[in-house]
Amino acid sequence: METTDNSLTWLLMNLLERTPGTRHALVLSRDGLKLCWTEHLTLDQADQLSAICSGIQALAQGASVEFGDGTGGVRHSMTEFHGGLLFIVEAGQGAHLALVAEESADPGVVGHQMTELVEQIGDHLRAEPRTPVTTRGASA
Repeated sequence: METTDNSLTWLLMNLLERTPGTRHALVLSRDGLKLCWTEHLTLDQADQLSAICSGIQALAQGASVEFGDGTGGVRHSMTEFHGGLLFIVEAGQGAHLALVAEESADPGVVGHQMTELVEQIGDHLRAEPRTPVTTRGASA
């Protein structure tokens, strides 16, 4: 597992171990930066999954604003594709937890395990927004 916070390593591994049919887990920032991922994801795959999940959550937030109660809140997103399932939940301030599972995985069990993990450690899964870099022009 790769991570920017080694204390999360065992948490994601435990999530996979106790949730049948799971393949990969990843924590990402709202803007798509990978923060922590399981060992069977390559660096490129972790980057790609982070970008995909960030995009899905952004679209879901837009749908929530337009067709939900207007707050833009998204609790869970699930995508079913040929060969697997992708689950995404909000995980602390500015962060998301994503999990890729086999087609045979029980969505109820996966969602429950993910939500339970986030409720237990959501404060540790926060991702602060990036601050823009400002450059100063040379004075003459």
